[in-house]
Amino acid sequence: MAFSRRYFFYGTLLAGAIPTGGFGSAASLKAMGYKSPNEKLNFAAIGSGGQGGSNLADAAPTENIVALCDVDDVRAARTFERYPNASRHRDFRKMLDKEGKNIDAVIVATPDHMHALAAMWAMERGKHVYVQKPLVRTIWEARQLRAAAAKYKVATQMGNQGYSNEGTRQCAEMVWSGAIGNVTEVHAWSDRPMWPQGLTEIPKPDPIPSTFDWDLWLGTAASRPFTANGKTEADPNGGFFYAPFNWRGFYDFGCGALGDMACHILGAPNMALHLSQRQVVGVECEKIEGPSPFMFPKASVIRFDFAPYQDMPALKIYWYDGLKESPKIAGVPEGEWIGDPPSLPRPPAASGANRRSQGFGGMRREGFEFHSPGRVFNKEHWAELKAATEPLRFPRPDGSLFVGDKGMLTTGTYGEITRLVPATKMDDYHMPPPLLTRSPGHMRDFIRAAKGGDPACSNFDVAAPFVEWMLLGVIALRHKGKLTYDPARMQITNNKEANALIKPQYRKGWEMPAIKS
Repeated sequence: MAFSRRYFFYGTLLAGAIPTGGFGSAASLKAMGYKSPNEKLNFAAIGSGGQGGSNLADAAPTENIVALCDVDDVRAARTFERYPNASRHRDFRKMLDKEGKNIDAVIVATPDHMHALAAMWAMERGKHVYVQKPLVRTIWEARQLRAAAAKYKVATQMGNQGYSNEGTRQCAEMVWSGAIGNVTEVHAWSDRPMWPQGLTEIPKPDPIPSTFDWDLWLGTAASRPFTANGKTEADPNGGFFYAPFNWRGFYDFGCGALGDMACHILGAPNMALHLSQRQVVGVECEKIEGPSPFMFPKASVIRFDFAPYQDMPALKIYWYDGLKESPKIAGVPEGEWIGDPPSLPRPPAASGANRRSQGFGGMRREGFEFHSPGRVFNKEHWAELKAATEPLRFPRPDGSLFVGDKGMLTTGTYGEITRLVPATKMDDYHMPPPLLTRSPGHMRDFIRAAKGGDPACSNFDVAAPFVEWMLLGVIALRHKGKLTYDPARMQITNNKEANALIKPQYRKGWEMPAIKS
């Protein structure tokens, strides 16, 4: 099993991710195409509360935040306060038309159904775009954004931060080195959804709060009455039926647990096993719990069948969501942690940015950031990890397990703590030499690309094909039986109803014109 063939695609794609002169040196900045080491990008955000606020915080230390857009004044209030000099908007179209000359890059962190249109508007105006995962809600939109990025020659990045982690790259290099032999199965799982799914009734309409623009929030989606499930403007942060958080569970707005977490958890398998370059032979939902006419189910199991690729054999990917515990997989020793391990002890209390930097579950800041070295297997810490009982992120861990003909390998949600199974095999294991270049951090990676450096690690040439096969699973959740897909024609060939979900139906006045090839 040779390195060269499996390394070829990603090795060339990510080449130059670490300049020889080191980050921050004048020589390295000039070599990567920076106009000036002191020149800052002017960032705008479409969706400024929640995840958008977090992404802005990643950009703000080195760049300017000049414009903020959000349809929910309450949700975005903290971000507005954090950047008092930035202009404020509700309609991203008006923001881009009015502030376009002052904006270099745009963060898109809206509900999924608005990602494509917002990103397209920005790219048409020559703006670099950082778009939250799962990039888009439909396969057609993924193709369109990739075509637009090429047409308008802008830097792009999808917000699947694990693609920048050291452990994700280690995972690929371990697989390519033959550490577990030929991989024929991958199991990936999540305890999501952590929002309602599988509901069968929609509550009665409620008054629309004055702080919230329901029509703009709906955007491309079909009109419907607003409901807050009985909540009122006096209690704006609790229990909204659709917004600001539960939209992920609705067919019209999100992509369910698979769309929320697969771009993270399946990132390492996608990179290591070249899934985006393979033919998807078939996709099928094998198990479903709590179906609904308008929402994703409470839990599901989906199987993706991939054709062989180069010297890699045919492969099955199993996705589990709605789990109460990690799946039981043959060959995994009893009591062995797979996926996300338990957390290390909580560090001392902090405040402000320092509290935020501690990461999920109070994990120590050391080695947790989304950049090299990332949160990697450390023999000195492993005994402490094994002795801990507190889960890392939420009550149950997420992760993935690679099954090869010579062994198994597991990694966490974002590629953390990549290790052989059982972990005792790591005692005398030496990581293979690094073949993939390393990332300075997911937002830093994008910023460098936007300033003329190498393409970001999850740019749309990488992200769109990844999302395309993942979204086949989202469609399979809504239809019985195995789906077959022809990527050349962008068609599901054996189910007309499923094929109709390849492209969205836009509300009048919110259409997205197609990019002509």
